[in-house]
Amino acid sequence: MTINILDSQKSILNKFISDIRDSEIQKDSLRFRRNIERIGEILAFEISKTLSFENKTITTPLGEKEIALYKNDVVVCSILRAGLPLHNGLLNYFDDAGSAFISAYRKHINKTEFEIVVEYFASPSLEGKTLILADPMLATGQSIVSVYQALLKHGTPKEIHLACVLGAQDGVDFVKENFPKETKLWIATVDKNLNEKGYIVPGLGDAGDLAYGEKL
Repeated sequence: MTINILDSQKSILNKFISDIRDSEIQKDSLRFRRNIERIGEILAFEISKTLSFENKTITTPLGEKEIALYKNDVVVCSILRAGLPLHNGLLNYFDDAGSAFISAYRKHINKTEFEIVVEYFASPSLEGKTLILADPMLATGQSIVSVYQALLKHGTPKEIHLACVLGAQDGVDFVKENFPKETKLWIATVDKNLNEKGYIVPGLGDAGDLAYGEKL
């Protein structure tokens, strides 16, 4: 797996990461969603650099111009519900991509143990497509691996990109072990630790709750 950690180079991205982490700023759910969306746009731009391109001739009002355009058939798949703002950011750049949605949540066995339950799924065929699998939080990595295994029932992608906002090193290591070696991980920033409940520390809290309100 190729691992790309975007904040290894200083850029405006750091401002968006700072805002979603800040316990005061993140109380504004509209601003929180918008910052996740903007990070998604940056991830999309970086992913685009690795796609396949071909030259096409474009007719303008005054003539013709040859331009290199990507030719991949892209599907963006987001894990509900926290993945929705990230999905929007990716689609802002890959505006002709297909969209897929899948639900995954932790079903707790006790205070420290849980299993991943995958339920709802809606998607075009993934056979031969360029799959961008979007999940803002990469904590243990179990959710995104379970989702990937469920997706394989709907076709085998030609290539896979994982788009994440924030992760823990344990989660990065887990997906590296459980995805095809050609997979590319794109992640804005990585923290070192998980707590006893499997939450990222210092992290930012629950991305779904911050974006859309607390759940029952």
